Amino acid sequence: MMKITNTAAAALVLMAGQASAELELSFYLGAQSVQESSISGTLPGGTSVSRNVDWEGQPFESPFYYGGRAIWWTQSNFGFGIEGTHTKAYAPDADRAALGVDRLEFSDGHNILTANVMKRWPGAFKQERFTPYVGGGVGIAIPHVDIQVTGASSRTFGYEVTGPALRGLAGLKYNLNEKWALFGEYQITWSDNEVTVDPAAGQSAGKLDVELVTHAVNVGISYSF
Repeated sequence: MMKITNTAAAALVLMAGQASAELELSFYLGAQSVQESSISGTLPGGTSVSRNVDWEGQPFESPFYYGGRAIWWTQSNFGFGIEGTHTKAYAPDADRAALGVDRLEFSDGHNILTANVMKRWPGAFKQERFTPYVGGGVGIAIPHVDIQVTGASSRTFGYEVTGPALRGLAGLKYNLNEKWALFGEYQITWSDNEVTVDPAAGQSAGKLDVELVTHAVNVGISYSF
C-alpha cells in the first residue's frame, strides 16, 4: 500500500510540474552582419580557388532577415525547443571577380535550424515585467545556394544541407501581460559549410568550403500559453 501511495504522489508531482510548464512562441526581425571568412575549394572543372571574403548581410533588403522559435519552459525556468533563422550572406563585387564567379550568395536564406537549451531568470531585477535569458543550440545549416561561374551557362540555385551549426543568444524580455511580451536580444550563429557547385555538361561538380559567423541584434514579440 505504501508503494502505491508513493507512486501516486510521484505521479501527482510530475503532473503538477507539467501543468505549470509553458510553451512560448517567438518571432523576431533584426540587424544582421556576417564576419569575413575564408572560402576555398574547386569550381566545376577543377579550378582551385581560395580567398578571404568580406561578406555582406543586407538584412533590410528582400528577402528580409528574420527568425522564430518555440520553447517549452519548465518549472525550473530551463527551456527546451527549436529555432530557425533566415540569415543571409552575399559576396561583394571585388571578391566575386577575384574568385571567377558572377554570383556567390546565400540570399534566400543561409538558414540555421537548431535544437535549443535556454535559461531565464524571472524577477531578476526585482521587477516582474523584466526577464533576462540566455541560450544555445546545436543543429544544421540549410542555405539556399546561388552561385554562377563567370562565363558558364549553368547556375547553382537551390537548397543544400551544408554542415553543422551552432547558436548562442542573450536577451531581455518585457512582459506586456500574462500572454504577450516584447524582447530584445543579441545572437551569434556559426556554421561549417561544404557547398556543391553544379557543373556544366562534361564537367565535374565543384566543392567550396566556408565557415560563416553571423551577428545579429533582434527585436521581437512572443506569446505564451
